[in-house]
Amino acid sequence: MKGPLFYSKILLFGEYGIIRDSKGLSIPYNFYNGALKKSEEPSAEALSSNKSLRSYASYLEVLQTQQPDLVTFDLETLKNDVETGMYFDSSIPQGYGVGSSGALVAAIYDKYAANKITVLENLTREKLLQLKNIFSHMESFFHGKSSGLDPLNSYLSIPILINSKDNIEATGIPTQSFDGKGAVFLLDSGIVGETAPMVNIFMENLKDKGFRTMLKNQFVKYTDACVENFLHGDMKSLFTNTKKLSKVVLNNFKPMIPEQFHGIWQHGIDTNDYYLKLCGSGGGGYILGFTEDLERAKVSLKDYKLEVVYQF
Repeated sequence: MKGPLFYSKILLFGEYGIIRDSKGLSIPYNFYNGALKKSEEPSAEALSSNKSLRSYASYLEVLQTQQPDLVTFDLETLKNDVETGMYFDSSIPQGYGVGSSGALVAAIYDKYAANKITVLENLTREKLLQLKNIFSHMESFFHGKSSGLDPLNSYLSIPILINSKDNIEATGIPTQSFDGKGAVFLLDSGIVGETAPMVNIFMENLKDKGFRTMLKNQFVKYTDACVENFLHGDMKSLFTNTKKLSKVVLNNFKPMIPEQFHGIWQHGIDTNDYYLKLCGSGGGGYILGFTEDLERAKVSLKDYKLEVVYQF
């Protein structure tokens, strides 16, 4: 057996902010993908994945018992497939903020959910929210608390605009221009990030009134502006607001930025060669970069591996 491919995703804007109802914009990233498979001679990775799927199948059984109205699965087939060696074969790096568990959740829902909502039907806001809610519960097994957005993006493979917690819609983004000078890129920190500890730090910081004020008056404000600028193709304003956002993150989210990147982060702000922001929860994994001049950014970051995600 070999199931369909599910892709990684990138949350261009909205990390942490969407917990506090900022806007967000998530896009599929087809460079990485994963699929459910079986193999006659499984590798060590396949065996490890199979073991993890075994625990996950038990979790879904409990979820279905506790919330029968949420979602039902063909558990018998799922368990049988796991028993006979099914695993998730994925090129998506784990702990990198590009949705490795989201793709797995999407693949399991696609194959085993009864009465599933599909991409082919009219995706009303209600259906999108219903899917997001199902995925949020399904992905909580991996993260402790999940918004459900990563699996939603992976499952539908279309850009998703988050207006607020209960207002999401499929959206179009400006067409890429492959000879454009501007770009969004990924910078590999070389460190695996863990979502749960980072989210815990954020939740702890929320108890501080000053931090909450900064979030509302700066972080959420600039995030919302960036989403609007990007969707409307207003790149001049986008870079002005991304620079402001990059500064706010450096000043207020230090634990989420690996220490050896604090200087590079500041350098981008000082030179305007590029602006960095968190990709996912941070703490490692990828860092997201925005530049008006890709060649200049490459020179400035010559010691690092850049992966271009989007050109304009």
